[in-house]
Order: sequence, then C-alpha cells, then structure tokens
Amino acid sequence: MSGEREALKKEKKLETLLQELNGALVAFSGGVDSTYLLYKAAAVFGRERVLAVTADSPLRFPEEAVEAKRTAAALGVRHRIIKTTELTREDFCANPPDRCYYCKYELFALLSKIAEAEGLPQLLDGSNRDDASDYRPGTRAAREWGVRSPLQEAELSKEEIRLLSRYHGLPTWNKPAAACLASRFPYGERLELEKLHQVERGERFLRSLGLHREVRVRRHGSLARIEATPGELDLLMNRRRAVVDRFKQLGFLYVTLDLEGFQSGSMNRALDSDSKEANSRTEEIGEARK
Repeated sequence: MSGEREALKKEKKLETLLQELNGALVAFSGGVDSTYLLYKAAAVFGRERVLAVTADSPLRFPEEAVEAKRTAAALGVRHRIIKTTELTREDFCANPPDRCYYCKYELFALLSKIAEAEGLPQLLDGSNRDDASDYRPGTRAAREWGVRSPLQEAELSKEEIRLLSRYHGLPTWNKPAAACLASRFPYGERLELEKLHQVERGERFLRSLGLHREVRVRRHGSLARIEATPGELDLLMNRRRAVVDRFKQLGFLYVTLDLEGFQSGSMNRALDSDSKEANSRTEEIGEARK
C-alpha cells in the first residue's frame, strides 16, 4: 500500500504540471506510458484540448497503430495516425549509435506542425523516470523541439505507471514493453525494409507459438538471436525444430536462443564508454548551438 500511496502522490504532482498548460498534443504509441499520460491529459485539459497522434512507421508492427486508435477511442480522445519515412534518411539507415535522434527529430518536426495547426501549445511524450538512466539519443531531439515529458518530471517510474494504470482501470496496465524494429539490429548494420520485415515475420511466428510476453529476434547478419522471458524458454526448446525450420525459410542461416532471456536494450551493450561519451558531447554541442 505504501507504493500505491507514493504513486498517487506523484500523480498529484503530474496533475499540477499539466494544469500549467492549456492543452497539448501527445505523441501516442498506445503503450503503457503514453496511454496513462493521455488519460491524465484528457482529464486535466478536457478532451477537446488534447490530441493523440500515432506514427504509422515501417519500424513498427502495423497492428500497433490499430490498437492505439482503439485505445484513444476508448478514452474518448481525438486521435490521428500519420505516416513517417525514417527509411528515406541516410543518417538513420546507416544505423549509427545515435540513430534514435534522427528518427525522433523527424517525428517531432511533424508533430510540431500538427500542434501549431491545432492551436495546441505543447508537445508531450511518455518518457518516464527510468528512461533517464538509459541510453536514449532521442531525448536530444525532444529537447530541440521543446517536447516535455511530464511523467519524467513527476518522477514516475514504469512500475508506478503500471500501478496507477491498473488503479484507474486502463487496459494497458500490463501490456508488454514494445520497441521499434530497428532495436533488433547491431549498430552499424544498415537498416533496410526487407531486413525489418524478416525480423517482424520471425517475431510474429514466435508469438503464434504462444509467446505472449516480451520476445525479440535480434538480427546479427545471417544469425538470429532469440530473446524470450525465462518462463518461455522451455516452450521454445520444445518447438525447436519448428522454430529452426521457419527461421531458415525466412533467410537466416543460424538460429540461436539467448540463455539470458529477454533484456531490454541489449544491443546497447556493444557501446563502449567512449562511444557514449562522444554522443554525450554531440548533445552538448547541439544544446550550445540552440
């Protein structure tokens, strides 16, 4: 109960932060964080002063946009789906360690135009407190476009957001974490549409076997490295032959199971401290030029 009290206390802080605004456009993926933020924004601003916008991107499973539309409708909030074209950007397709910066920059540029046309004074995203300790180059793009992260400002953690979402009866409270398909590739491996489709088809097949929580297909050239939760490793081993056959049909030469299981952001392990420091300096230079 103490955890719930602390979360509700932070929720009051979130409401105070939102009350300082006069409406907002919410970057809405339909996940746990952005759904909770949209719910609170609608409660504070009123439904006419909030707009949810979802990116229909080749980096996402197509059904994610459909689910986001359904969730926004359930909340009674205006919703719009836009197409994004990250794969037309060479700086993104080259897949450097700051790849997310270029993706988020394009997204926030589009959202900024929509917000201005709608007369909404602020862009909001669903970044939470835990995200501040992770490697997220996209936060630089958010700063450059003046995007605010109220959940982070209110110091709400992922666990607290799930708790509050359940408290308010939001259907996404236990929704598995999702990440764009680009996160399945080592930095430096060029991003191409067919490669993204290969990974998508692999993960879709694994889900068809009954893996309903976090499952990832990390693509290392011709090798597929499967990450799943510890409780689902036995299921994969029991269906080993079917998994191998399907993945070879998809074009993989080697199929492996990561014994550590699902690890969010596991590709970031390859970034050494020098690389992270270099990207940090790039962010500082960008800030100085503003």
